[in-house]
Amino acid sequence: MLLPSLINASPSATCETMLLRSSPSSSAFRSAARRISAVRMAAISTASEEKGASSVEKEQRHQLPSNPPPLQVAKRLEKFKTTIFTQMSMLAIKHGAINLGQGFPNFDGPEFVKEAAIQAIKEGKNQYARGYGVPELNSAIAARFKKDTGLEVDPEKEVTVTSGCTEAIAATMLGLINPGDEVIIFAPFYDSYEATLSMAGAKIKSITLHPPDFAVPVNELKSAITKNTRAIMINTPHNPTGKMFSREELELIASLCIENDVLVFTDEVYDKLAFEAEHICMASLPGMYERTVTMNSIGKTFSLTGWKIGWAIAPPHLTWGFRQAHSFLTFATSTPMQWAASVALKAPDTYFEELKRDYLVKKEILVEGLKASGFIVYPSSGTYFVVVDHTPFGYENDVAFCEYLIREVGVVAIPTSVFYLDPEEGKNLVRFTFCKDEDTLRAAVKRMKERLHKR
Repeated sequence: MLLPSLINASPSATCETMLLRSSPSSSAFRSAARRISAVRMAAISTASEEKGASSVEKEQRHQLPSNPPPLQVAKRLEKFKTTIFTQMSMLAIKHGAINLGQGFPNFDGPEFVKEAAIQAIKEGKNQYARGYGVPELNSAIAARFKKDTGLEVDPEKEVTVTSGCTEAIAATMLGLINPGDEVIIFAPFYDSYEATLSMAGAKIKSITLHPPDFAVPVNELKSAITKNTRAIMINTPHNPTGKMFSREELELIASLCIENDVLVFTDEVYDKLAFEAEHICMASLPGMYERTVTMNSIGKTFSLTGWKIGWAIAPPHLTWGFRQAHSFLTFATSTPMQWAASVALKAPDTYFEELKRDYLVKKEILVEGLKASGFIVYPSSGTYFVVVDHTPFGYENDVAFCEYLIREVGVVAIPTSVFYLDPEEGKNLVRFTFCKDEDTLRAAVKRMKERLHKR
């Protein structure tokens, strides 16, 4: 396995590999040489100490337990293993596969945003930021929200900057959900929803969206709401299916929430990647702002997923609980990146129009390739994901198919069964991403056309 081999690798061996790959004049060469020297000096020092130690002491020092203690984790997290994204990415490296699994671009973000980060660093904006955000970013978020939704929010009292949308999700669950509260989520769902709800001690109710259109089952949703229902979690545009919640579906959910005094948590990180349908922010519907937490980030829109700059917008009475949790999760987010994010959000409309055009080209390459390869491809109206039915190839479930796809075809996809409370519901589906450059997408399509075979 890849991970243990990395953990157990000798530091000096790793550095010597770096030396072989580096020019003697390079900084990497000099750094590796220094590290080898340090490692060897430490080894000499240890050996000298051991010369004076008794044989019993040396035996005790090097003796490993015959039965290492079991891994320990709180019961609320026992069911959660290494994420599927990590597992698939490790397999991709091992087999030299093209990674169309994890949703990170293999190209960089815009220069004007990166330059803003460099400038902020050079100007000394490198210490803790204000807990709920650099004022310039809070104001930029509020301005962008008004432009997108027509809603005017107070950047000081209703906007909180977080370490990515994932932290916004965690702070929402931990700050506003009590143990035993019921929270409704739609499956398939982004995996952090279930994990953070488990940390909060919530009772999770899952409503499954079925292909081909992944429509909301109205009657099932109505029957799922009880007097103990605290919130409904929505993701639109929807990961992994690419579904866009329609106005009719959102209005139905809104009416049920108002009628039953239920909150709504909305994850809208793909709002600028809405293709065949209009993105509608739940908070913009009549009567919904007062009961909605809207979460977003710059990662997907600006191809800067590693910066982890996200935020939550909510009325003051919900922001209070959210910020209480945020204060003890991360307290504050990267200061120079916040300054750069404030510049990003002021980008002209042409940036977002070009982003959509670019992704539509990428999407067409992948979708046409998947169809030509023999998959049943379901419509994707938003995000940079496409879900397909892999069953024409004869594998019993999505995990088995994805392992075959990596080993024998050299392409990575994500098995969707991990996005359901009942994995059986997702065993026929896998997810591909098209947030890669066109050459990478064409190379992956070529491999699938040539190497995919039915059993």
